[in-house]
Amino acid sequence: MRLEGIEQVALAAAAARSPERVLARVVEGLVDDAGFALARIWLTGLGDICDACPMRAECPDQTICLHLAASAGNPRSAATDASSYLEDEFRRVPLGVREIGRIAATGDPLRIADIARADAWIARPAWVRSEGIRSFAGHALTFRDEVMGVLAVFAREAIDARVFESLRAFAAQVAVATANARAFDEGVKCREQVELERDYLREEVRAARAHGGLIGESIALRTVREQIELVAPTDANVLILGEPGTGKELVAQAIHEHSGRAQAALVRVNCAELPRDRFEGEFFGHERGAVPGALRDHAGRLELANGGTLFLDEIGAIPLELQGKLLRVLQQGSFERVGDDRTRHVDARVVAATNRDLRGEVDAGRFREDLYYRLAVCPIEVPPLRHRRDDIGRLAAAFLASAVRRLGKPGLRLAAADVRALERRDWPGNVRELRSVVERAAILARGTRLDLDAALPPPSGRDGARATAVAAATAIETEADRKRRERANIEAALSASRGRIYGPGGAAQLLGMKPTTLASRIKALGIGKRG
Repeated sequence: MRLEGIEQVALAAAAARSPERVLARVVEGLVDDAGFALARIWLTGLGDICDACPMRAECPDQTICLHLAASAGNPRSAATDASSYLEDEFRRVPLGVREIGRIAATGDPLRIADIARADAWIARPAWVRSEGIRSFAGHALTFRDEVMGVLAVFAREAIDARVFESLRAFAAQVAVATANARAFDEGVKCREQVELERDYLREEVRAARAHGGLIGESIALRTVREQIELVAPTDANVLILGEPGTGKELVAQAIHEHSGRAQAALVRVNCAELPRDRFEGEFFGHERGAVPGALRDHAGRLELANGGTLFLDEIGAIPLELQGKLLRVLQQGSFERVGDDRTRHVDARVVAATNRDLRGEVDAGRFREDLYYRLAVCPIEVPPLRHRRDDIGRLAAAFLASAVRRLGKPGLRLAAADVRALERRDWPGNVRELRSVVERAAILARGTRLDLDAALPPPSGRDGARATAVAAATAIETEADRKRRERANIEAALSASRGRIYGPGGAAQLLGMKPTTLASRIKALGIGKRG
């Protein structure tokens, strides 16, 4: 064996970037430069992943074992080509089993100066005789007190104490080089993942804008825009309320884009989609081994939003036992990953959204009251589509233009009759349902005319009542009749809002007009405000 060759191998291994290349250079160098007959490296990994593990019967618990990661040899004949041994019966070695497994389990090195005197240890006596193997040495690959694997060499001459000690120092260098290569590899993968997520999020934004975004000029939508303009430049938490499909995520996007955090990430978390048993690890992050299947440290969504905005969709679905941890983030900006006692700090603005009655959830004991008030610093209520009918035509036109581009059907258009048909419906699915109907009509269209009859579902009872009301409104009426109808409509809105004119759910929002305009009409019509 050539000790100077071992030093050269260490330098070559340290220069490698990928873990696979580090290990390959190590075993190849030990054979070519240092003169060993066979060099192998096993790394620890998950067990019970092989369909036919040759050593399964000897494996104590089948949860973790040694995986042969690199092998190189200098055989005397092609029939015993050591480089092909990656698939032999020793490709998996259980911890604590055989000499290799005991080195990994205990961390203690092993030197056999004369294999011929250790017959009980020899697993392949025919190979030992044909290759003239005389001695063996094995060292654990240890990094930060953790055994990563085992380095083993077979030699055709005696391995003395001096060479054995050199191999010990070499094994420590291999462990460090492997750990560094893994870290570098993980860093590359993380950067690639971040770039993919960034591109995906940008595409989501473009798609959202292509699908209409906050399109419309109704009073109700203009009120939402005004609220966005007021709250966006601040760092106040925002709670967005509204029925499913009204565009709450678009409001969150607009708040982020008009804030001082617009150059950082907007990280979306759908709290209803995260499995309950994985919520904490996905949201706050976890350390390696802290949760089942966690083979590496994982930064949670909260850390990804550092410096930017964290959008918590369906906030009411957060498990009650984790709401206190979220409250701590809002109050102190600090948290701990699962399996780690180190406190981390994050600077993320929280925008939450829900279609639930969160106040009712508080009263029912399913949502923390202190968390509710932390989130609801600036609540914004997104109106349902039935309260902004003036926007239906604009939205439908935007959705149709997007569908035409994707489907390659130029010339499709919305007729005035189509818009009137859309405006007569109540749209329980709101903007999301309208988009679906328009896209379906575009797909079913023949020529340049949309097939709304085939795309629209049967009208609900509420839609039928609305259609009847619209039909009645098209009849000629006197000025006195018009005033009576307007008076009745305003009185109905006041009754529904319990006499409240301003704010979310107020009569002005229900009627789709400015509160000051409504107040003037109430006075002109002599309507007594109801309490």
